[in-house]
Amino acid sequence: MARVLGDYERHLVSERDLTRHTVRAYVGDIAGLLEHAARLGIEDVGDLDLRTLRSWLAKQQTLGRSRTTLARRATAARVFTAWLAHTGRATTDAGASLGSPRAYRTLPPVLRADEAEDLLRAASELADDGSPVGLRDAAMLELLYATGIRVGELVGLDVDDLDRERNVVRVLGKGRKERTVPYGAPAAHALDAWLTRGRPGLVAPGSGPALFLGARGGRIDQRAVRALVHRRIADVPGAPDIGPHGLRHTAATHLLEGGADLRSVQELLGHASLATTQLYTHVSTDRLRRAYQQAHPRA
Repeated sequence: MARVLGDYERHLVSERDLTRHTVRAYVGDIAGLLEHAARLGIEDVGDLDLRTLRSWLAKQQTLGRSRTTLARRATAARVFTAWLAHTGRATTDAGASLGSPRAYRTLPPVLRADEAEDLLRAASELADDGSPVGLRDAAMLELLYATGIRVGELVGLDVDDLDRERNVVRVLGKGRKERTVPYGAPAAHALDAWLTRGRPGLVAPGSGPALFLGARGGRIDQRAVRALVHRRIADVPGAPDIGPHGLRHTAATHLLEGGADLRSVQELLGHASLATTQLYTHVSTDRLRRAYQQAHPRA
């Protein structure tokens, strides 16, 4: 089983070209499945059956795993058993009939438009001293809110990913899918200031083409960006404590509330499924319902 797991990991890396994070998650889930199967006396992956898969998920549920985690692990099991059948390691696809628990769709906290304005105004004021770090932080916050890109996509940007004439950025998203995302004038001004007056002050021999640099000149780390967002959000009175992904939620919500159509927002965010983007329509509807209940005399 260990040998099969190693082969499966190589398949995910070399043939499916998944990110390291996704590969680690899939392999970890399947390792847990195989350990469970071994405890049941199954020694060959070809002997995995639907009952074993369901038993594994039931065990996860008794351990208190969330519905979202159970849904992800069910997906991992189906992908694995399909690979077993496709490569001849199993005669049938045991996971083809495996269902997934329906995950709860919680409404993510987002900033109001005025709170987002306060956040970016404060960041701009901190950059007024011309320090490289201040200029960098303002540019990162502006770009996160303007584009709704993921924090991993932000830190992976190179200088030549920016088209400063057309105000668009080339982003490499999940599944290594490339998309082009526009940004507005405030983000353009912040990026220009960072590139002309800020980045040269942090450049080091190992900087390479990275767009955003850390204090030592290397490509900035995701943890540093998360810490920055939480720190700046804390300075906005009444704002929920959100990180970079919260700014992504905020950008999507404000786009839809401003009249953007769902399909365009899906393209901007890089969602594979329109159903994922539809979550933000629930956010807008929820806001409308609260406003109605507060304002209408017969609500």
